[in-house]
Amino acid sequence: MITANLSIRGDPMQPKAETVRAVNRLTRRWAGAQAGVESTVFSSPSLWPLLALLADPAAGPARQELEEAVGVRADRAIRMAHDLLDAFSSIRGTRTALGLWTAEDLSLYPEWTLRLPTGLTGRLDKDPAVSRKRLDAWAAEHTDGLIPSMPVQVDDATQLVLAGAQLVRTRWLRPFTDTLLWPQEGPWRDRPLLGLHRTSSLLDRLAVVGTPSGPLTVLKVLGSTGVDVHLLLGPAQWTPSEVLAQGIDALHGEAVTGDRLPLGEPGPGVSVTDERGFRPDRPQLHVTTTPFRIEAHHDLMVQAALYGLVTASDGSSGHFPGIGPSPLAVQRAAQSALAVFDAKGFESAAVSAVLAAPGSAPPRRGYPVRRLTAPVDRPFGFLTVHRTSRLVLAAGWVADPVPYPEDDRR
Repeated sequence: MITANLSIRGDPMQPKAETVRAVNRLTRRWAGAQAGVESTVFSSPSLWPLLALLADPAAGPARQELEEAVGVRADRAIRMAHDLLDAFSSIRGTRTALGLWTAEDLSLYPEWTLRLPTGLTGRLDKDPAVSRKRLDAWAAEHTDGLIPSMPVQVDDATQLVLAGAQLVRTRWLRPFTDTLLWPQEGPWRDRPLLGLHRTSSLLDRLAVVGTPSGPLTVLKVLGSTGVDVHLLLGPAQWTPSEVLAQGIDALHGEAVTGDRLPLGEPGPGVSVTDERGFRPDRPQLHVTTTPFRIEAHHDLMVQAALYGLVTASDGSSGHFPGIGPSPLAVQRAAQSALAVFDAKGFESAAVSAVLAAPGSAPPRRGYPVRRLTAPVDRPFGFLTVHRTSRLVLAAGWVADPVPYPEDDRR
């Protein structure tokens, strides 16, 4: 079993810009394929290294499709996977692990295994039930129990399992307080919801980004570990895929921060006013949103083309001659993910796995005070972002708000 536990603080290392672009590109492709409007969460950094490690030993159309999915040439993919895994050691509160298990009778070429992150290989048991128990324990261990089992199950035909786990935890630099959120319009209107509220004088935590489809509101919630959560609110007619895709593009685009926004309603959900107080005061940014807990399971074979797995899953022949002498094809691929956002902080976890089988308005007086309000009171997107490298660790959509507790309304 290959295990790279990178929760220990290391040197202040950053993933290279080309690696960030490649991983974020997969996140954007994944976001763009979100067809529904239900809550979801997914993590490309948990999956991308697996696809990179498979691209290198692949051949023919399978190699070309995996190259397209990972966004780099196959002969560079393993080195860039090393770069990504090594960089996680500098992100506090983040843990990542990689696991590889093979059947007892499956031979592997050392030319491939020696270039893997640790160069160690575990074995699958002859009894699939025993293997499933071990793999589930691995998933739970490396996500602190947030993901209690592997997203795919091995069987008698499984020859190889490649898995990646990721855990992210951070505490807000400025916590929220619980409040009652009662939207007056939109899909959540007239519903008493549990809200989170906070006030800040740091107006640049809010920004409006101009996109080809219109303005996008981005609210940054800063974490104590250098990992932030960006809440994304687009125009009401935008689809989840459009909000998330434009939010990812906005990481490297031009934005107008709250301290430079004009009066009025310059972005979705944003109101900027000049109010009058009885004494000089700092400007204020009032933010209200809702907590969320989202669990999602993704069968990656449903959209196999997105992940470069169409040809690789054709069992009529083998597609990975660089792994070993036995012909192999992708049997199953899936991801389980979870995200929790509350008043004090954020945590997310994901486990990805690929299995291979044999081929075949008041009175105005006094001092002016700038006031910005940003109620996130309808469905919205979110990105978990490493602040300095802008690597997207997780992305998702919040469609189901938390009702306000009945006991607190009495």
